[in-house]
Formats: sequence, C-alpha cells, structure tokens
Amino acid sequence: MAKKKFLNIAYDYLLLTVGTIIYCMGWTSFLIPNGLASGGLTGLCTIIQYGTGIPIGWTFPAINVVLLLIGMLALGKGFGFKTIYVIALSSVLFEVLPRFEVLQVTTIPDMILVAIVGAAMESIGIGLTLLRGGSTGGTDIVAMVVNKYWPVSPGRVYLVTDLFIISLMFLVPDKGIVDVIYAYVVMIGFSIGVDWVLLGNKSSVQILVFSSKYEEIADHIINDVHRGVTALQSTGWFSQKEGKVLLIISRKHQMNEVVEAVKSIDKDAFISISVAKSVFGEGFEEVKTGFKIKKKAENGQ
Repeated sequence: MAKKKFLNIAYDYLLLTVGTIIYCMGWTSFLIPNGLASGGLTGLCTIIQYGTGIPIGWTFPAINVVLLLIGMLALGKGFGFKTIYVIALSSVLFEVLPRFEVLQVTTIPDMILVAIVGAAMESIGIGLTLLRGGSTGGTDIVAMVVNKYWPVSPGRVYLVTDLFIISLMFLVPDKGIVDVIYAYVVMIGFSIGVDWVLLGNKSSVQILVFSSKYEEIADHIINDVHRGVTALQSTGWFSQKEGKVLLIISRKHQMNEVVEAVKSIDKDAFISISVAKSVFGEGFEEVKTGFKIKKKAENGQ
C-alpha cells in the first residue's frame, strides 16, 4: 500500500513537472521572444517586463504569494504544496530558459501561428498541472477555486480576468492595437485549449432514440454498452401510434459506441444527439451549488 501511494505521488509530480516545462516554454520559446502577451498572471508579468524591464522571474513568484494563500485556504494544504512546487519550478524556468537562445523561436514570420502555438503549449501545460491538483498560480488558482464550488468552466474564468489584463497592453510604450489583437488570439486559443484538456473526457451528450424496437435496443444498451436508459412515453402525431423514446446520457467519447449499438439492431432508427453542458448524478459530476456553510446546532433544536 505504501509503495502504491509513493508511485501515485511520484506520478503526480512527474506530470506536474512536464506540464510546467511545457507551459514555461510556451512563453519563453514563442510568446516573449516575439513580443507577444496574453492574460493570466504570466501575461501580467510579461506586460510588466515589456513596460519596466523587470524580469518575469521576479514578479511571477512575488505576486503568487498572496494568491497562493487564498488557494490554500479554499482548496487545502495538498493544493498549496503542489502549487508551491509548480510556482517555484516556473520561477526557475522563467529565469533559466531565456538564457538558451536555441530554445527561442523567432524565425516564424506569421505572428498568428506563433500565437496559436504558444496558446496550445500554454493550455496543455496548465491542463496537466490542474489535472494533478497543482497550478502555476495566478488566475489558475482563481479558476480552481471557482470551479470547485460552482459549475463554471475554467476557461470562462480565464476569459473574464484576461480581458482586464490584456487591456493593460495599451499602457506599454511601443505596444498598440495589433499587439492587443494578438494577445486576444492567444487568450482565446488558451481558453478553448484548457477546457479541452480538462473537460474533454468529461463532456457528455444526450441521445434520443426513436425506434419500434426500443425494448431490444434498451436491453442492449444497458447490458452490453453499460449505459443507463430511460424510456419516455411518446405518440407519433402523424401515425397516432404510441411508443417509447429512449433517452440515453453518455460521455462524448462513448457516443459512437451507443449509436453503433442502436444501428446494429435497427438500421432505420431515428437518432437525435445534443451536447449536455452539465450532467450531475451517479457516474457523472457532483452538483456544485456554492460554498458550504456549516451551522452549529443550537441547544434544544
């Protein structure tokens, strides 16, 4: 048991390390060498560097201290320790990586492509750290706190905070509307990417199946595909015939398996599929309604 726990911890920190390296290289290899910025604390520190010359390796850990305290209070000491590790590693990497000119990519003429690559590396790196309970700090901490208590995707939280940070680009000499547009490209790409990394495997779909062979299909879905099925009473208004519509909720990655199972029984079955934004219950997610306030029981009650 102790060995398994040690291996799990080692695996967590391995992914935290890999994610942090990818994230930092997205900035030091693509965005910063090409004068691009984005949102988040790293983006804020980058804008400060452009405007004042103060290295990101200094401002990044300094600002993170306050936000780290907030994260520890809301998410627990385990979160804080892992995040301290990621912040410390990020601070070192932000100082060390820029010294290797071979790692700085400045030969790509298309800034849009640079922005997309930088955003992709950002989102993959952040996604790996968040999946293992860590964070590079900054707005990542805000996103994790919000996502813990409310059904708001991390990408949405980043979007709101990033709008303000990117607007600060107008205060930097030699930076203008073009630089702000590129920053928005990075921001949007990152917001979409991090949601894909964090929520891709959790995305759900709602499937409606219209077929006269609903009983056989329902049994097959439950016994062989191992998904729950609900039969809804229906009436075909043209034919005035009563029947059942099957309602199936499944993970997005299992959608094709469900559809193939239906078609294997009734190739003429009518199937409607829609994205289920939030699915709460057994086998899916827990309901997030806000901070839980514990009240002390009063005597006599």
